[in-house]
Amino acid sequence: MKRMAFRAETVFADLAIAGLAFICAYLLSPSALPDLGFDGEPSLNLVQLTGIYAALAGVFTALFRRELSPWRYASIPDALVIARIAALTAIVFLLTVWALDRASTLPRSALALAAVFQATGCLGLRVLRRAVHEHALVSTMAPFRAARERAQATPLLLIGPPALADTYLRDSARAHDRRYTAVGIVGVNPRDVGQQVRGVCIIESLEKLDDALADLRRWNRYPRAVLFLEEPAKLKGLTADHLGHFKADGVRMLRLPSIVDLTQAERVPLMPIRDISVEELLARAPIELDCGPVADLIRGRRVLITGAGGSIGSELARQVAGFGCGHLSLLDCSETALFEIDRELAETRPGMSRAAVLCDVRHAGRLDAAFAAQKPDLVFHAAALKHVAMVERHPCEGVLTNVIGTWNVAEAARACGAAQMVLISTDKAVDPSNVMGATKRLAEAVIQAQQSSGAGTRFAAVRFGNVLASAGSVVPIFKSQIERGGPVTITHPDMTRFFMTIPEAAQLVLHATAASAEDAAQTRLFLLEMGEPVRIMDLARQMIALSGRTLGKDIEIEVTGLRPGEKLTETLLDETETATPCAPKVMQVISNSALRITPGHLQTLEALAEQADAEGVRTALFELVGQIRGQRPGGAPKLKVVAGG
Repeated sequence: MKRMAFRAETVFADLAIAGLAFICAYLLSPSALPDLGFDGEPSLNLVQLTGIYAALAGVFTALFRRELSPWRYASIPDALVIARIAALTAIVFLLTVWALDRASTLPRSALALAAVFQATGCLGLRVLRRAVHEHALVSTMAPFRAARERAQATPLLLIGPPALADTYLRDSARAHDRRYTAVGIVGVNPRDVGQQVRGVCIIESLEKLDDALADLRRWNRYPRAVLFLEEPAKLKGLTADHLGHFKADGVRMLRLPSIVDLTQAERVPLMPIRDISVEELLARAPIELDCGPVADLIRGRRVLITGAGGSIGSELARQVAGFGCGHLSLLDCSETALFEIDRELAETRPGMSRAAVLCDVRHAGRLDAAFAAQKPDLVFHAAALKHVAMVERHPCEGVLTNVIGTWNVAEAARACGAAQMVLISTDKAVDPSNVMGATKRLAEAVIQAQQSSGAGTRFAAVRFGNVLASAGSVVPIFKSQIERGGPVTITHPDMTRFFMTIPEAAQLVLHATAASAEDAAQTRLFLLEMGEPVRIMDLARQMIALSGRTLGKDIEIEVTGLRPGEKLTETLLDETETATPCAPKVMQVISNSALRITPGHLQTLEALAEQADAEGVRTALFELVGQIRGQRPGGAPKLKVVAGG
């Protein structure tokens, strides 16, 4: 009822404005005194003409559904529709009165003036309502107070397209946010320089950022914060040196939220801006994927994440929670990591159903009990030992966690009736030269061995490159070395790696899950189009520049030599594999494994690992991987067992 009443009020208001506009136009027309109908002549008088005009205006207002457009959000499209309504009202009105009495009492000038007054009045009231909503009248009616507030706010420089600057300035005005005051805009197109966006000048283009900063310093308006309106990687002309100067000057670097951030910031009146991490500045242009299929897949379902306290696992938990899962089970063997992600979700999602399960994926019995209790629909297997050098020194532990643990999780998922399970793999599984990569390649084969032609759990694996800022990755190590004053150590000047951000990695896993739902009869392997690999030497130099230091003067780079099992370059596809696009920026890998992994193969490997036979594990592991890749003829395992035995 309230909604209907509001619509009726809107139509009545436009009708009243139109009637008043016609009266004013009639009285201002250069004609005789208005005919009020007292002379008894059978012609239309002022009252009748006004009624007809107002009625037609009300009809066109309802016809164009103007009552559905809130006045506080009036925009240019609304103005165009209002002008169209006024023009149509005037035209149809002229035809109507011409048919009634040949428009004998209608001054011709009044018709044009009425349309102008009507459009001006309807639009003017809407603009006034929007100005009140966005507190735009405060600065006009209280200039000294507004100036004082601007002086107390943090000077903010906007960098990015003017359209996005307009959106931010409008939203901040609407929310009456006084934390920052914009001192200028650095646009992306030189043709925009000199123009203003909501009273803020576009002082330079991004190509001349240094000149813009020099001008601001000379005008005593140097910013204390910078807001990137787009991802920094998308802003051509923005260099690591620029960002390093900002950091050296103590300027906060902020960014608007991504789609993933917005799912975690519901019911917030102003889009939250946050500090930019070094990882975001180093990353390539981020991949934007359609979240609709993922939301449909996760909403209302029970989700279990192994390794939930790790870098990828915790980000998966955040995104799954943001998509509105029905219940979230967090499983990890690290007490501290599990406590931290459980506490975070308790604060950010207090109403969400969740459970923290302290369990090691190596323990099949405990794992089966946990899965039976949690009853997950979707399982994301992120638990793994992933440090190349550490697993190289402890191959038995790597096999027990990465291989046997994956088999245990797959069996538990199948036993509890989960709809889908997704393994998180790595590009180091391609032609592996180290134990960690070999265990992940064998884990992929374990998932492929779960393939079933009938109904049941669907299995998939996701393969991607290095993850920026994940535990043990090169970026946190470089950051620590730079903070200590160096040197920054790299193993080889020509080493390259693929990189992606943690949120991107989590998004890929979720999209792989949505894509794997299409085919219940085949295990699928996915990878992300990661662009060109990055030279680690260039990465180190960029991070030094981002820190505000000078290479060769403030800090040095030291080459230490390759470590055991380390490769100069990584690839995303093996020689025996091909990839075909299956979704935007996502590819499906076609892999024809020469060996199907059986419980017997794993029993043999597990026995060696339990005996702490490091060399035996290493030999058996690479023997199996060689058979999987077709390099060696496959043989029957030495010890055969039945699944689940």
